[in-house]
Amino acid sequence: MIDQKSLRILKILQEKARIPNAEVSRQVGLAPSAVLERIRKMENQGIIDGYEVRLNPERFNRKQVAFIEVTPKPDAYIPDLGEKLAAIADVLEVHYVANGDGFLLKVRTADTLSLGNLLQQKINTMKEVQSTKTTTVLSTTKETSRITIE
Repeated sequence: MIDQKSLRILKILQEKARIPNAEVSRQVGLAPSAVLERIRKMENQGIIDGYEVRLNPERFNRKQVAFIEVTPKPDAYIPDLGEKLAAIADVLEVHYVANGDGFLLKVRTADTLSLGNLLQQKINTMKEVQSTKTTTVLSTTKETSRITIE
């Protein structure tokens, strides 16, 4: 069980991971050494899974977002196919879903032409893939990896 002080630390870090330790300690009312100890403990326990930098996709010509439903062939070994799909550079997320025993991918490419190339050259050529269905995103209102902490 995570206590209220540690939950507050997690909320602060989710908002701004590069916040100085002294500022976190000021906000939660603990000594900097106690905050650092709690953070290290949560890292070791796998509560904090890592730190990432959020890049602006448009600055790297990755403006096109799409969701791709991948239906595997009946004899496909699902864990292997999931790993193969995850290894594709423009694939951001791979989810095995129940709506048809297939995968839902979130991808980000430069444009619809490169999205088509991704489908034709990388995904549809996999021997385990039976079919795909693509939904192209027109605009995004919210995109985050933050989870609700209560």
